Amino acid sequence: MSHSGKNPVKTRILILEEHPLLRHGVRDYLNSQPDMIVCGEADNIRDARNKLAECKPHLLLIALRLGTGDSLEFVKALKAEQPALLILVYSAFEEAIFAERALRAGAEGYMMKSAPAEELLTAIREILSGNIYVSRDVAMRAFKKSLESRAEARSARPTIGIERLSDREMHIFNLLGSGLRNRQIAQSLNLSVKTIETHRENIKHKLGLHSSRELVELAGKYVELTFMPPKAVVGRSKKKVVRFPAA
Repeated sequence: MSHSGKNPVKTRILILEEHPLLRHGVRDYLNSQPDMIVCGEADNIRDARNKLAECKPHLLLIALRLGTGDSLEFVKALKAEQPALLILVYSAFEEAIFAERALRAGAEGYMMKSAPAEELLTAIREILSGNIYVSRDVAMRAFKKSLESRAEARSARPTIGIERLSDREMHIFNLLGSGLRNRQIAQSLNLSVKTIETHRENIKHKLGLHSSRELVELAGKYVELTFMPPKAVVGRSKKKVVRFPAA
């Protein structure tokens, strides 16, 4: 940002984060920087829209949520309405899967909540400089994937993975893995049960599964391995129900 006289023009940042303690911590940290100021806070998308109109931020820092109040859908809509607004998504969800989805939705950057505080400043400043931001691991993984794409295409065995799923299918896959049934998922996403059933069939087809039981088992295993701490997964053989954040 340019300087005017003694006082620099600070980057105006709006934070969208549902957890008050985390939101306040991020706010105080950003406000302690000489070139940044948090002009607004929100804990849901509706309030965020109001704050966007009020404080006119340069950058939106948004926590990734899936299900009702879906962050990726909000990012897509927002970029269509305000293409000049810079967006940085941060999340506890698997970076290898969701970083690419966030960038496709229109975000300029993606980082993990577990990253050091200094990385948040790095990400914001990279984005303000006109670059995109992902972690080094994600960048290297993407580069390696591009180098290996031909070999994978020639492989006799098809690669079956969740990267084939659309954003909506991915959300439903995670909700299935968290133990929710069709009707609960439909209510959570404001969709009909019939629509959820159709999505389930599409997911089964894309993942090469033959039954609903296989789908639920695979989704449960994925959610457990992705969202449960390693000790909780390895510890006991008792079946656990993992509550995936649907709202």
